[in-house]
Amino acid sequence: MRTKRVLGASPGKSKRGRRQKFKHIKFGTNVDLSDEKKWGAQLQEISKLPIFCRLVSAANMLSHLPHTILGMNSLQLYMKVPGCRTPGHQENLNFCSVNINIGPGNCEWFSVDTEYWGAIQRLCERNNTNFLHGSWWPLLEDLEAMKIPVYRFIQRPGDLVFINAGVVHWVQSTGFCNNIAWNVGPLNGYQYSLAVERYEWNKLQNYRSLVPMITLTWNLARNVRVTDESLYLGMKSCLIKSLKYNELCLEEVREKMQPPVEVRWHGRQHGELVNFCATCDQEVFNILYTKQQLPPVASVGAAGVDPLGGVSGISPTSQDFSSGMGRKPQVYVYCRSCALRISSKLQHFVILQEYKIEDLTLILNHFKLKPKEIMTEKPAS
Repeated sequence: MRTKRVLGASPGKSKRGRRQKFKHIKFGTNVDLSDEKKWGAQLQEISKLPIFCRLVSAANMLSHLPHTILGMNSLQLYMKVPGCRTPGHQENLNFCSVNINIGPGNCEWFSVDTEYWGAIQRLCERNNTNFLHGSWWPLLEDLEAMKIPVYRFIQRPGDLVFINAGVVHWVQSTGFCNNIAWNVGPLNGYQYSLAVERYEWNKLQNYRSLVPMITLTWNLARNVRVTDESLYLGMKSCLIKSLKYNELCLEEVREKMQPPVEVRWHGRQHGELVNFCATCDQEVFNILYTKQQLPPVASVGAAGVDPLGGVSGISPTSQDFSSGMGRKPQVYVYCRSCALRISSKLQHFVILQEYKIEDLTLILNHFKLKPKEIMTEKPAS
């Protein structure tokens, strides 16, 4: 959807004195600004924003992730010439987003409230376009005919745009401009429920969720004082289901598998990346079904193709691999469902455990709804 395009080339001189062509960037997207050594002064300015839109804040769910997700809990830059378009989309897992126009030109925004996202998704289907994967730009006439209200406004230099949870939006530049953007996750039930809803819908669509919601929920339960009742109930439901699923997985491999499968303690290092299944690309929390095997002959990046060289949900065959000359075996992580599809008895699998069930139980038992603090004005002395 967002790609770098080449306008032309400008001549320059190399060290040998020959004229050299340099590419012009028409739309520079997702330029990483997370390096504090290079962008420390700029990141310091971002920290002066109100709490609800700060990049790093205890009140921002994404600040409690165990690692950096580029463009979500880190800053990114977009460099545009007139006419650059960001097609219609919702933010990853429906999280809120903050966008500041540095200038010097303007941007034109179009947005639709989250309650109409289903109607737009059906509109994409009627036009043979995938809502999640495709690149689409709605016609205002079509939206008007469907009685879908559209917000349309101009973002001038210095303007900050805050996109609420789940809002469908698309943007085009009307001048030369630079924008910085990132995501935030307010600590409330509305944001959490929309994120979990999209997390589950992504599974049905075979679409990878960038935010590992189960890991994030456990971190929030460990770190945050929750006062919002709807957020508390949503998180507690997720924690209970996650813990029970972990217990059933361990019971299955230790007692019901013949022969029993050994479970090894693995633990987690600070800042370690979250694991995703090598076949279905879904988050794997705590209980890792690992298998050592040769990597594919050529890495395939197409959607719907797993890293093992086979189609999602189907285990690779011998023809997917070469003789192995010059290639070393690698360890792949699977979810329970995909691991059992490869081997119903989990032959040649090693089960790794990252968290102790006792520790997770302790976190769940200590997770309580806290009373809201009432701010009282101190009497003047």
